[in-house]
Amino acid sequence: MHLLRGAVRTYAWGSRTAIADFTGRPSPTAHPEAELWFGAHPGDPAFLETDQGERSLLDALRDDPEGQLGAAVCGRFGDTLPFLLKVLAADEPLSLQAHPSAEQAVEGFAREERMGLAVSAPNRNYRDPSHKPEILVALGQFEALAGFRPAARTVELMRALAVTDLDPFVNLLSGQSDADGLRALFTTWITLPQPDLDVLVPAVIDGAIHYVRTGQREFAAEARTVLELGERYPGDAGVLASLLLNRISLQSGEAIYLPAGNLHAYLQGVGVEVMANSDNVLRGGLTPKHVDVPELLRVLDFTPATEHLIRPKIIKDGTELVYDTPAPEFAVSVLCIDGEQLGHEIDAPTRHDGPQILLCTEGSTVVHAKSGSVTLERGAAAWVSADDGPIRLVAQDPTRLFRATVGI
Repeated sequence: MHLLRGAVRTYAWGSRTAIADFTGRPSPTAHPEAELWFGAHPGDPAFLETDQGERSLLDALRDDPEGQLGAAVCGRFGDTLPFLLKVLAADEPLSLQAHPSAEQAVEGFAREERMGLAVSAPNRNYRDPSHKPEILVALGQFEALAGFRPAARTVELMRALAVTDLDPFVNLLSGQSDADGLRALFTTWITLPQPDLDVLVPAVIDGAIHYVRTGQREFAAEARTVLELGERYPGDAGVLASLLLNRISLQSGEAIYLPAGNLHAYLQGVGVEVMANSDNVLRGGLTPKHVDVPELLRVLDFTPATEHLIRPKIIKDGTELVYDTPAPEFAVSVLCIDGEQLGHEIDAPTRHDGPQILLCTEGSTVVHAKSGSVTLERGAAAWVSADDGPIRLVAQDPTRLFRATVGI
């Protein structure tokens, strides 16, 4: 077991304070910090703090895959850690995006390899042959768009905005089944010529302004999101697409799970994100980056996703809260130590003999494993190899410890 130093990623939508404050570094930072990666992704691996100095987790896995990952995990996923844990801090909205299924990722990666596109090329869609299911657990209030809303509810929203220019699209959506209508409307909007967008988007923004000013509340969050996105991305089809998605507000500890084909955009907040170890993203707007409309339409799932389907079930197992997700690459839980447990050794439930990444988000705890002990305070993480578990915890103050493992 070793302390794990994460890799900070700087993107324009990040925060100059959130990740720095979380890790106990001076803030504000010189550049917006968007993500803190704890994993073995080749693009930015984390580093183990050893007695011989820092060592890349990626190198440790290459040198001793079975000892670090365990025979069972190597048998399922090869010599690669199949998940990536991140702390994500969004001060501004991220791009509208979706991720491919496993089959789509394999086919798309092979196709772009045959085309001779460099993996780092800005117009590359598939940077690896893996899918990218993901879960985000909020560390405070977190705002997001995720999954297509049932069509009837979206018709109510568009009628409430009272925008005459939307009438043909209301008819288009209401005249078909949910998935077919949503596909037809989204495809129409995302392929509109720019002159048409330059008329329709401002009209929708005007409708949202009127809705907010008149004090109406039913769709207030959706209207304000249109205004925010319209200000940042004038004339962007993604502003229209936001009308089709569930507008979700998470409180601390609440989560959303995003399977393949789920169109989504994180809007604002800080959360812990765990995903399959992939970098495959198909963008649909709200970004200056590459948008491949035909490929996006190939991967999108237009089946409406009601909010209770997006939010994973949380199962309590002693000191542990387990987020129930189907992804084989990862499992996510939070170890909660408080009350009468403080000052006593607590055995963390053992789910399997694979590796673990532990991230302290509140309080402080001593983590004991076979090879020794480390102290984790807020913002600190540890790598527990497969041959070093199980773990025991001792905390003097109320503590929350995120745990990412390989899925069962």
